[in-house]
Amino acid sequence: MTITAKDMDFTVFCIFDHPPAKVYAAVAEPDQLQQHFTTAGAKGVMQSGATVTWEFADFPGPFDVQVIEAVPGEKLVFDWGHPSGDGRNRVTFTFEEIAPGRTRVEVSETGWQPTADGLKFAYGNVMGWSYMLATMRTWLDHGISRREGMFR
Repeated sequence: MTITAKDMDFTVFCIFDHPPAKVYAAVAEPDQLQQHFTTAGAKGVMQSGATVTWEFADFPGPFDVQVIEAVPGEKLVFDWGHPSGDGRNRVTFTFEEIAPGRTRVEVSETGWQPTADGLKFAYGNVMGWSYMLATMRTWLDHGISRREGMFR
């Protein structure tokens, strides 16, 4: 069996007890995003065509994030640098109201290469996006940031 780049794509999800607009803002608005994810700062609102900057206290940065599509309360699509330094990956957040005041958020990432390093980096980002959704839920539910010190 031959593994292709398409086989390396992944999707993770979390359900929030908040409406889509509130959950979307926790990703798109830099003041909120840095409370639970970009703990060294975020610059720029995620709007279609914008380039924003994310920094993490526990990873070297800053990271430029090129916003491809931003539909408030529904979808965010962006490209950012591959952790290996080679190429860019596409990340898609979808926000679906599954019941009044409940939102399912999916995060999908594509662009991984079917190599040993590609697999290592893809698994790392599966963990990172899963953790991001968990810390975002803690932030939205309780106003508590839980990322600090997680990865270093």
